[in-house]
Amino acid sequence: MSLDTIAKPHERLAAYLTEDMDAVSALIRERMASEHAPRIPEVTAHLVEAGGKRLRPMLTLATARMCGYGGPYHVHLAATVEFIHTATLLHDDVVDESKQRRGRPTANLLWDNQSSVLVGDYLFARSFQLMTEPGSMRVMRILSNAAATIAEGEVLQLTAARNLATDEAVYLQVVRGKTAALFSAATEVGGVIADMDDATVEALFEYGDALGIAFQIVDDLLDYQGLADATGKNIGDDFRERKLTLPVIKAVAKADAEERAFWVRTIEKGRQEEGDLDHALSLLHKHDTLEATRRDAIDWASKAKTALAPLPAHEVKDMLTDLADYVVARIS
Repeated sequence: MSLDTIAKPHERLAAYLTEDMDAVSALIRERMASEHAPRIPEVTAHLVEAGGKRLRPMLTLATARMCGYGGPYHVHLAATVEFIHTATLLHDDVVDESKQRRGRPTANLLWDNQSSVLVGDYLFARSFQLMTEPGSMRVMRILSNAAATIAEGEVLQLTAARNLATDEAVYLQVVRGKTAALFSAATEVGGVIADMDDATVEALFEYGDALGIAFQIVDDLLDYQGLADATGKNIGDDFRERKLTLPVIKAVAKADAEERAFWVRTIEKGRQEEGDLDHALSLLHKHDTLEATRRDAIDWASKAKTALAPLPAHEVKDMLTDLADYVVARIS
């Protein structure tokens, strides 16, 4: 099948990188094995093989290829990125008490919280082993900083998510931590491993940062207007979990006293009643915050494309540009 006949950018990218992605999958299977603790590969395989797009490791492979890298270590770095991501998902589902991930029961539901936390720790440790193998201190600094930033973002979210004083600046800080940090690290190390100049590496970082922010904003928006079959989540999960995401932050900023009292009761105090989700949706529509959130996502996708624009022409560059459009096409 020709790449031109594949409609979705991430699928075109996956087809272009088939050989590399197969190598990443093989390395992941090899490194998630454990001689002494069979539960580790059981739990890891449940999540790793659940049919996710593997977008983050694909970004590392894509940027390395776009920059002309011909060595083997982009595969190790892509596997590192996927291990970090999988570890955070295992921990997130425990923190959020989630029961579904990618349309399947979560690991903490099938096994227990202890298994999810400890296997997540194992995958973090594996990721650090992997990131040392290319022998680049700069690569190690980028990926280890990303791991720390992700953890920091998750902790910040614990205090910010149910506090109505949380504004858009704090929300952006959380998103940069818990989501965009791994996107930007994934794209940045692709340029670093290829020995690109600082301007190119910075452009790749900016692309990943903006793409990750757009991706998370879209995710938060889909929670209020997506389809459960497409997202693997139920409409209003964030509301039920009392997460103060961008559509609600915008609504709180425009709320009158009665509306603010509703948000205090449902988000801050967690006293939710029958019909509260419908009322929350009516307030989001009243203040047009879903459309405002959509515009923000489109703006960040545009910033991602602008970051790539100065780089030399390459078919992968075109796919990455299209990918930024596709991330927000889910909400258009």
